[in-house]
Amino acid sequence: MATKSKSTRKTSKRRYGPSARRNVQSAMRRRKKGTLSRGRRGAGGRVRSRKQAIAIGLNEARQKGARVPNRRRSTSTRRRSSTGTRTRRRTATAAR
Repeated sequence: MATKSKSTRKTSKRRYGPSARRNVQSAMRRRKKGTLSRGRRGAGGRVRSRKQAIAIGLNEARQKGARVPNRRRSTSTRRRSSTGTRTRRRTATAAR
């Protein structure tokens, strides 16, 4: 019988860097204090949601250049971008 070679499983690298973790921790602390606000210059009001605080922390980490995966696009945005060209073509041919 042939002997099995080493497992061919891919070794995974950490997705988030240590500075990203620090940014998220900072955002969570600011949320608990009540000083974390959404939008530019805090025009959107205070953040109460835990998930939103994490998203803000990750976004700040991205802006600073930390190792963070790209943002996920929502499915509705993907659908709109792919179907937008089709609807424009249909209306253009119907107008003729």
